[in-house]
Amino acid sequence: MSAEPSALQALIDDALAATPPGRAVWVALSGGLDSSLLLTLAVEASRRHPRPLRALHIHHGLQAAADDFERHCRELCERLGVSLCVERVDVDVSGGQGLEGAARHARYAAFRRCLEAGDTLWLAQHRDDQAETFLLAALRGAGPRGLAAMPVERGQAGFRLARPWLGVSRAALEAEAARRGLTWVEDPSNAETVQDRNFLRHRVMPALQARWPGAGAALARSAELAGEADGLLDEFAAEDLERLGGDPGRLVVDSLMVMSAARRRLLIRHCLSRLGLSSPPARRLDSLLGQLEARHDAEVRIVWEGAEARVWRKALYLMATPVPLPPAWRAEWDGRSPLVTPLGEFRMDLVRADGSPASLTLAPRLGGERLRLPGRGRRDLKRLLQELDVPPWQRDRSWVAWYGETVVALGGPEGWLALAEGWRAP
Repeated sequence: MSAEPSALQALIDDALAATPPGRAVWVALSGGLDSSLLLTLAVEASRRHPRPLRALHIHHGLQAAADDFERHCRELCERLGVSLCVERVDVDVSGGQGLEGAARHARYAAFRRCLEAGDTLWLAQHRDDQAETFLLAALRGAGPRGLAAMPVERGQAGFRLARPWLGVSRAALEAEAARRGLTWVEDPSNAETVQDRNFLRHRVMPALQARWPGAGAALARSAELAGEADGLLDEFAAEDLERLGGDPGRLVVDSLMVMSAARRRLLIRHCLSRLGLSSPPARRLDSLLGQLEARHDAEVRIVWEGAEARVWRKALYLMATPVPLPPAWRAEWDGRSPLVTPLGEFRMDLVRADGSPASLTLAPRLGGERLRLPGRGRRDLKRLLQELDVPPWQRDRSWVAWYGETVVALGGPEGWLALAEGWRAP
């Protein structure tokens, strides 16, 4: 990538021209050199390719200089005539992600709050950042997806996230900023080497560059190639999933077992990605693969952050961690209005056979309830759930509809499971 100023500006012009007309383009503005320069060039590009242009500053509140960052961002946006949104976030390090991971999680949550569907968010990360991310992933023992580091662009919660400078060196940005006499705020924490990324930036990368002058570009190129490989693997996994029925949440164990272990791992990770769930740590995934052939009645359950896997009746189920109904929950319902429960809001009517509504009470299944089924007599709900092949983890999420002292229906998030004589679900 050329370090000529015209090449940098042309890159931003092209990136802006590629965004949907009429949709907002946001610049994530930290106040540092990279993002301040990105916003400056984006303003110039917007004169040639008109788009609504806005800036977003995340105030992490992690150091005394945070207010200085915000002040600089406000002054820069006022000078450039750009609307600025400031989002203050709380960085929660109790989840075990570390400070960098927790701050990143808080930032992305703020992005989702501010941007609307169809908007584009530009991040100012560059080639040197990509090389560092690749090294960090390699040191964690990551596979192709982790080694792919940061994509140039991807969808994120309905909006588009893009890094137009991912192929540009930090030196090129510094030269352009100096040519323009640009001012920015230096984050004092960037000089510390306690955090892993800063250690790589100040200790490791200079040594690599001294021995191999093209190290940064080579590492970034390796990340690009890993991304291509990951994309191909994803295509292969999608074909396997289609062959196995196309449901990422349910995979037949016998079909999985004819695959190699590596292919099973790939497919499971692909399914989790399709479901919007994180992949388990390597050891947890190996434990899951080792239990796929558990006996028919075994209760196999592997849990990790925000997700879990279960093997039940020779099928592997992948899911977000199920939340049971609170035992004390009760709700009055007319059978017609949206059904509001602690598990969400559902549209599932319930009326008498003649179509008339009734005043109903909804409650969790606590045990001992019985339902009179058409032509089958009274059935215990626990046994009925087993007969209906409702998985065990869904049984605690089912609710009972009472009409006075009589059970008239059994339902759950997937819909009505059974109705009593004299009742129907239009």
